[in-house]
Amino acid sequence: MKKSIHTWLRALRVNQWTKNGIVFLAWFFAVADPSQAAMARGIRPFILVAAMATAFCLVSSAFYLLNDVADFDADRLHPVKRLRPVAAGLVSRIDAVRVALSLFAIALMFPCYLVFRHPDRTWGFAVILIYSVMQCAYSGFLKRIPYIDVAVIAAGFVLRAVAGAAAMDVRISPWLLACAFALSLFIALAKRRHEMSVAIESRAALKGYHPVALDVLMFASALATLVVYTWYTLSPDTMSRFGTRYLVVTAVFVALGLVRYIRLVYSKADVGRPEKILLSDWPMWIILALYGASAVLAVLLRYVVTASGA
Repeated sequence: MKKSIHTWLRALRVNQWTKNGIVFLAWFFAVADPSQAAMARGIRPFILVAAMATAFCLVSSAFYLLNDVADFDADRLHPVKRLRPVAAGLVSRIDAVRVALSLFAIALMFPCYLVFRHPDRTWGFAVILIYSVMQCAYSGFLKRIPYIDVAVIAAGFVLRAVAGAAAMDVRISPWLLACAFALSLFIALAKRRHEMSVAIESRAALKGYHPVALDVLMFASALATLVVYTWYTLSPDTMSRFGTRYLVVTAVFVALGLVRYIRLVYSKADVGRPEKILLSDWPMWIILALYGASAVLAVLLRYVVTASGA
């Protein structure tokens, strides 16, 4: 029984649920935003966002199972993916499809509830449907088209961020959405680069990638992430909403995080599994902790400056 539960947890790729943490992006920034704090603070907004993140976790696991079924033959050629429960034969393909459909049905319960209780928040339901349709297209044919496949992955992260904002009915900066797209594109390109060196036969789109083009795009997306985020922290709208000009300090840790990830790419680390790096790389943990601490301090300095001026 214990072995069976562990097998299913691996098949659902629970360790990759960390990707859905971006659903909390709007909540994180809205809590510190005086113009939206009333809608974001308290236990209820947090629960709404957590429920939306859970819905995305279930939907993503459903599509992981469906992808494993669709990629059954290709995964068996990959040195790591062949160990996945479906590819290894530990979970039958028909059982994987059944569980995937069940997870998808359960995941839609919260967006339906959200629309029922808050008819003005239909975006929460619409976004998860758009995400699901996009994943169907990705599983069907988009994942075989080089460069388009990574753009679809990046768009999925943007939809997650939008869904988090929709759950609370708060505004999320277009600059943050652009930053989320650039960052997720960078991570997806790094993953493709890793896969090219490990098992190019495991993914159809890999044959259409060029190593030099991948390197250029990877660096370009990393630079775009840093530039867009820095611009966001320095924009007049951001400084007026948060009442501080010190948020730009957090860009230092964004830069450090990008540099650390690039170093891992070229040191042959397993960037094919970004969630593993996020959970196990201690320098990245330190950088993330320092980013969070600097963001909190930047917002608190607003009150210190206000009090000293009074």
